[in-house]
Amino acid sequence: MSQLRWQVVAAATVGLALVLEALPAALLWLRAWRRRRQRRPRREVLFFPSQVTCTEALLQAAGAGPAAPLPGCGCSLPHTESALSRLLRALLAARASLELCLFAFSSPQLGRAVQLLHQRGVRVRVVTDCDYMALNGSQIGLLRRAGIQVRHDQDLGYMHHKFAVVDRKVLITGSLNWTTQAIQNNRENVLIMEDAEYVRLFLGEFERIWEEFNPTKYTFFPQKKRGH
Repeated sequence: MSQLRWQVVAAATVGLALVLEALPAALLWLRAWRRRRQRRPRREVLFFPSQVTCTEALLQAAGAGPAAPLPGCGCSLPHTESALSRLLRALLAARASLELCLFAFSSPQLGRAVQLLHQRGVRVRVVTDCDYMALNGSQIGLLRRAGIQVRHDQDLGYMHHKFAVVDRKVLITGSLNWTTQAIQNNRENVLIMEDAEYVRLFLGEFERIWEEFNPTKYTFFPQKKRGH
């Protein structure tokens, strides 16, 4: 009887030791789970025109990779956050996919960010307007030469959307054309949000247009567009 009691005590002691050993890891997991549950979906509004600030360090860091030290920049521009730098950060956060549906795209900084994502292995697809992609300064030709998939309209109306979807979970949309003129001079707005329902709707619209603008469906002599 005494031997059985000691065996029970020994087993209970071992069990308690195992529980105490696992307790810190369990507490860390529970804390992380609570943080994930309590994290609010992203809601951010950017207003333009943007202050002119340095974005070079941000783009260099994105090109160097997450393990590389942050590069410095000795230019004379302010090294502070701006509407443009926050938009760049939202784009550069992409890890798997980026869908762009843009009327006009001539910003060198935004174009460079998209190319960096492509080089990192992010799947990038672009829908744009055929008239504005042909203007001097458009980034569309550079994106195509980099190997990024681009499709454009061919009908009477303009492809006038201005939105992006990052990793199929973050929507970026608003009045802003992705041009230097709009970024530095126009009163514009951009909404960055995590909302599954809105992302689903915008992705559906992107996929619909992507299929509609399939090059196999182009006509040889399209009609001219009406005035903007």
